[in-house]
Amino acid sequence: MTAVAGDRVRIDKWLWAARFYKTRGLATEAVSGGKVHLNGERTKPARGLQIGDSITVRKEGGTWTVTVDGLTEKRGPASQAENLYTETEESRQAREAGREERLRAAAGGPPRREPGAGRPTKRERRQLDRWRDDK
Repeated sequence: MTAVAGDRVRIDKWLWAARFYKTRGLATEAVSGGKVHLNGERTKPARGLQIGDSITVRKEGGTWTVTVDGLTEKRGPASQAENLYTETEESRQAREAGREERLRAAAGGPPRREPGAGRPTKRERRQLDRWRDDK
């Protein structure tokens, strides 16, 4: 992995090299789609990163808020990619809470409904009935 000293690296290349996205095209699409924010603002894929910048990445598994610790344009092993950033403690805790919520929902509990969401769908009604029958 080649570190770039004193230079800027495109944000889409860095996200790919840091293994947030499997391909550079997916990283570019995420940045263009507004799922990645640099220092709290929406950005473009060609925007340059510097060490110390803050990046927020929204994905299916949660939201990562990281600080850039290293720059590279080449994708290397995951062990080296972990050294490119530091995740904030709040981000880590929020992702863990979301993970536990998804595990609880997958464990067979009743489907979670927000207050005022209206009547349950047919599928949700069946899930509720199955859950009540098991008790």
